[in-house]
Amino acid sequence: MESPARSGATVTTTAARVLAHPSRDEIRIEGVLHALSDPIRLRIVRQLAGATDEQACSHFDLPVSKSTTTHHFRVLRENGVINQFYRGTAKLSCVRTEDLDVLFPGLLDSVLGGADRQAERLGQG
Repeated sequence: MESPARSGATVTTTAARVLAHPSRDEIRIEGVLHALSDPIRLRIVRQLAGATDEQACSHFDLPVSKSTTTHHFRVLRENGVINQFYRGTAKLSCVRTEDLDVLFPGLLDSVLGGADRQAERLGQG
């Protein structure tokens, strides 16, 4: 890793910030189901799945603190449900649809479809 360049109180580095993700082979069904079992995480995945492109973490209006939001995104990333990467200072996220569909065909569509039906039934559209 390159050493950071120091400029006053600011420390910068030319190396890109990279977040750890499991490879496709490391993703396990129990981890995916755990990640999707929390209502806040399921809400995040529903929003990401409905988006046309990557979403910044700041784009989500969640009823939890910033640190708890960070925790939920980390659980989703570490269990292989989402990819996260930095673009400038924004941390962007997207669902790992292709990986999940290869490993567990129909799971993501089924869970998201069920979540959509439940939201409609409960008037949460």
